[in-house]
Amino acid sequence: MQIAKAFDAEVTGVCSTRNIELVHSIGADDVIDYTKRDFTLESNRYDVVFDAVGNHSLTAFRRVLRPKGTFLAPGAGSGKLLGPAKQQLKTTLLSPFVPQTMKAVNDKPNQDLDELRDLIEAEKVVPVVDRVFSLDQAPAALRYLEGGRARGKVVVGVSPS
Repeated sequence: MQIAKAFDAEVTGVCSTRNIELVHSIGADDVIDYTKRDFTLESNRYDVVFDAVGNHSLTAFRRVLRPKGTFLAPGAGSGKLLGPAKQQLKTTLLSPFVPQTMKAVNDKPNQDLDELRDLIEAEKVVPVVDRVFSLDQAPAALRYLEGGRARGKVVVGVSPS
């Protein structure tokens, strides 16, 4: 969201009621509370949908994309066999057969890290940190993440000896 705003995009965030203020604070022009509205059933159309959660079908996402829009699946979601990769696999398989661009976003080294560093240094992108745990609290940090209630990144700090 912050990167899109840094490039002057109009951004709509989708979150629960408890995160509306946070999502506005990091740049959303509009925020949809998914506990009250399903944005995939509304008439708004988007140029880009970045699915960080994986809780809608590809059909639902395609419905809210403009005809030449782009869907990005970073590996969110769940599934018994493939886990988070399920949405990425489905996205890749569907891509050749639809007019929209469907991309699986992979966690691999990126040539744009210098540009990202510049955005962070210019404070156009500010990390949102929910909690910081010490290394000996790593199991508690994992339990906290698994609870699905983190509002930003969870950091496990390692102090130099």
